[in-house]
Amino acid sequence: MTSVVDTTRIRRLLDRPFTVGDVTVPNRIVMAPMTRNLSPNGVPGPDVAEYYARRAANNVGLIVTEGTYINRAAAVAYDGVPHFYGERSLAGWARVAEQVHAAGGRIVPQLWHTGVARTATEPPADSPSGVGLTGLPAGKAMTQNDIDDTVAAFAEAAAAAQRHGFDGVELHGAHGYLIDSFLWSGTNRRTDGYGGAPASRARFAAEIVAAVRAAVSPGFPIFFRLSQWKAENYQARIAETPAELDQILAPLVAAGVDGFHASTRRYWLPEFDGSDLNLAGWVKKLTGKATVTVGSVGLDQEFLGAAGWDKQASVTGIDALLDRLERDEFDFVAVGRALLANPDWAAKALQGRLDETIAYDRAVLKSLN
Repeated sequence: MTSVVDTTRIRRLLDRPFTVGDVTVPNRIVMAPMTRNLSPNGVPGPDVAEYYARRAANNVGLIVTEGTYINRAAAVAYDGVPHFYGERSLAGWARVAEQVHAAGGRIVPQLWHTGVARTATEPPADSPSGVGLTGLPAGKAMTQNDIDDTVAAFAEAAAAAQRHGFDGVELHGAHGYLIDSFLWSGTNRRTDGYGGAPASRARFAAEIVAAVRAAVSPGFPIFFRLSQWKAENYQARIAETPAELDQILAPLVAAGVDGFHASTRRYWLPEFDGSDLNLAGWVKKLTGKATVTVGSVGLDQEFLGAAGWDKQASVTGIDALLDRLERDEFDFVAVGRALLANPDWAAKALQGRLDETIAYDRAVLKSLN
């Protein structure tokens, strides 16, 4: 059993508010975005609203929704993923936000363009250079018109989020999807102003951030999710050194990012030689912005991309996570699969009762528990 002293420490570190822009999140626990494929025709139903509200009622401070498609045909890759455009989908999302707020939480949609993850041939997948994550030809290199239309679609989705009651937005710039494929030299082989040096590879992302910033109010938070690893390449790195990472992050900060969500598969691993800081820690050190760490929190098995959904994982403690939080290495802790298995994970964590949580099993993916 967790001791009283341990419970006091848990609450002191996790159960404290944090303000980003004009929004104050009641505690440091975030629900990580997890694709569920359970919104028929792209419309989130009452079950989706209840799914998110259940976690807000159990002390999740900030919910980042599953990825939601922007209004561009080439963004859509998988059936059942919700859209963030169209009257019916947006009405469904408004109900989600309303129920999460009624339960005491905050919520931001993750805005998503899948890029070369799209397997359909019409329209062809958008990509920086017509190169997939494996280095083989995939999709088509985006023209300037394609880029401009995509930037506008992200901005339109962000404006819709604010109109429909959300607390901010997150831009999905990780895991090899479209924005990230511009950041990574492995898929970005352009020779124009969108390719080459790290800062140039960040231009597309920065233009999206700037357009979103112009489309919403000044205090409406913009989070940006980034990663080194890709869905089909766990060794990939957008930056080999802190200096290279700084060159990528600086244009995003200048464009208006308020916070970064640094996706790793194991939060406890150092990102660069010579320092114990993980990716979120380095991002916070370089930018001074709010950061979210994520990566197998509360589980004894690391997340392995698509294969990770099929891996069972047992419960483990969070003492090492609390050590890093106590050092102010990052500001928020995102929890993924453990929250699928345990809608009350956050409540139990704050009460020092994680020993009562159940292991993650892939069976939980079959419904919106």
